Amino acid sequence: MKLNRQHAIVAGSILAAAGIGFGAARWTADGPAPKAHAEAEGEHKGEEHGGEAEAGEGFVALPPQTASAAGVEVTTVGRGGASELILPGRVAFAPNAEAAVGAPLGGVVETVHVALGSRVGAGGSLVTIRSPEGASIRASAEASRAEADAARAVYRREDRLLKAGVVARQDWEAARANSLKADANARAAQAQLAALGAPGSAGRTTIRSPIAGTVTAVNTAPGGFIAQGAAVAQVANQDRVELIFDAPAASSRGIRLGTPIYATDATGQEVTAVVTAVSPNPANAGTQVRARATGFVPPAGTPVSGRALTGVASTLVVPAEAVQTLEGRSVVFVAQGKGFRVRPVVPGRMSAGRIEILKGLREGERIAGRGAFLLKAELSKSEAEHEH
Repeated sequence: MKLNRQHAIVAGSILAAAGIGFGAARWTADGPAPKAHAEAEGEHKGEEHGGEAEAGEGFVALPPQTASAAGVEVTTVGRGGASELILPGRVAFAPNAEAAVGAPLGGVVETVHVALGSRVGAGGSLVTIRSPEGASIRASAEASRAEADAARAVYRREDRLLKAGVVARQDWEAARANSLKADANARAAQAQLAALGAPGSAGRTTIRSPIAGTVTAVNTAPGGFIAQGAAVAQVANQDRVELIFDAPAASSRGIRLGTPIYATDATGQEVTAVVTAVSPNPANAGTQVRARATGFVPPAGTPVSGRALTGVASTLVVPAEAVQTLEGRSVVFVAQGKGFRVRPVVPGRMSAGRIEILKGLREGERIAGRGAFLLKAELSKSEAEHEH
């Protein structure tokens, strides 16, 4: 693979500035591939001797925790090799993770409490308006409450008089009915007032966010008039997102709930997800596949390309960029202690940016994926300096 020298120089500069640096020893191409038990024994000895065993042939000193600063992405070796279905998709908000907030009343905007990108909690203030209709509804609600109080007082008086034998029962029954009706009217007026944002006596109403999240749109400004039902703002919970893929109806039969999907965004960042729903898509006579990310996930609106495994995943697979050619041999860089150790592998088939590993790795091992060529460049540079 052709080395991108400019990227290597930039990565080295980042590491030098961070104070981490690279260190490497000579790589012997003729040496045999290390055995699994030998690796475990070597790692154990390294722990006993304070990491002395980390240095040596084919080792690049770069802590995996800081590898991303140098452009090296650490990934985990997983299973693949099954029948794969390539699906176009996107990152979208999950159900109930986005709210379009409208104005419950028409009125003049007095205050806008948020800006684009502001964080708000559930019930947080968005906009305050002054509405003549709101003032009228508040007055009606207060009048209904006063009428209910008066009718209740009349009923109590009629009840006392009935017990004293002064009034007829039918007068008591009429007073009781009027009191119950007035109470019902007062409750209805209060419910209407609450539904409209509980405007004050001057008609001021504060419109609040129904969910916690980030303000993604503000559709009004102070001094403007806003009609009842018009959009005021949009709020979205950026943490509640999912992946949505479009699949052909015929080829999607192998996708089931729990099926793993491995996606990548435009930058090559990997996103691992699990299928949560499969449903017909009337828009294109195909199938819509919804998946929940199990780790890193890009922001909503990001396009992604997914690989759905529709068969039995029995082969180890890694990103194609993880496999480098060093002195004529295919190698990967395995995370070990405070750096990466080069290890020979036997690669198999390559598809959709992934390559099978037939020999040399174990499931669950952590290796350098995207940016592995930077480690190769540093190892080659150290070898050249050693020879001179």
